[in-house]
Amino acid sequence: MATGNALSRELFEALHDGLVIPAHPLALDENRKLDARHQRALTRYYMASGAGGIAVGVHSTQFEIRDKEHDLYETILRLAAEEVTKANLERPFIKVAGICGPTEQALNETRIALELGYEAALLSMGGLKGLSERDILERTRRVAELIPVIGFYLQPSVGGRIFSYDFWREFAEIPNVVAIKMAPFNRYQTIDVVRAVCYSSRRDEIALYTGNDDNIIADLLTTYRFDIDGRPVEKAIVGGLLGHWAVWTNKAVELMEEIKTVRNNPELSKEWLTRNIQVTDSNAAFFDPAHHFEGCIPGIHEVLRRQGLLNGTWCLNPDEKLSPGQSEDIDRVYAQYPHLNDDEFVAAHLQEWLADE
Repeated sequence: MATGNALSRELFEALHDGLVIPAHPLALDENRKLDARHQRALTRYYMASGAGGIAVGVHSTQFEIRDKEHDLYETILRLAAEEVTKANLERPFIKVAGICGPTEQALNETRIALELGYEAALLSMGGLKGLSERDILERTRRVAELIPVIGFYLQPSVGGRIFSYDFWREFAEIPNVVAIKMAPFNRYQTIDVVRAVCYSSRRDEIALYTGNDDNIIADLLTTYRFDIDGRPVEKAIVGGLLGHWAVWTNKAVELMEEIKTVRNNPELSKEWLTRNIQVTDSNAAFFDPAHHFEGCIPGIHEVLRRQGLLNGTWCLNPDEKLSPGQSEDIDRVYAQYPHLNDDEFVAAHLQEWLADE
């Protein structure tokens, strides 16, 4: 049993059924100051789109919100929580707080998140180069004593590191770990996590979520199967917690619901593999792997700017901007895959979301 706050049964079941959880961006004005009106509008957009939660204070929200010169972490989490409370949704909706840094920082951020009513923590393991795997496991245990934890396997190209199978095997046994977001952008490392969870005594308590922007649909359609103690054990990646789903979110929700209906269909059409490539190609335009992901946050902002959900692509770090040719690449995927965007949905509700209340 978990020793800290546990998820409600309703949220536990929803998490295991599979949710669309966008990684919430940060809205800034031309002076790189918080644009609270558009920040609130984004949260309203995600709820109206049918998302099953939001992740706030994560990479897409910009890690710099924690810097003393900005000091926006608590403010951003509070704005999102207030909008969710006001909406009074009649469906499960999980508020996930991004938690970063060494153990004491992580615990302090956890306390802030709990005070604001967040139900789970996405615990980043980036930027901890001086900590061993054993240290990181202990850090996870301490956070999990306070709040349900979603583990996060982050790709090395944006600050993550490679972890051993043994690390994930022990990680899965930590009480109050409720999910793991896998975003190594690597099939071998993704399999390590799934296999570790399948071998864990807590396999039925941990939901698997994709953060692999290069393989979203295929991840969501794959059943993993391992022979454990003479019997087959199966595990699926049930949902996504994605920066990619911070844009075109209404279509992502539609896609998730379609996938749930065909997930167990042995006559799965090759068309789904084609759609997987279409989503990956779109993600390449947004996340900018051509330039080592340097334009990933501005790329998300650019799509939201075109829709009117942001006023610009500004980031707290002035060096973060669209890469050469990235805007044209976004033009290309818009033209190539018009069925993937939700521009009409946004246009129909934008003024409602931007209204001051």
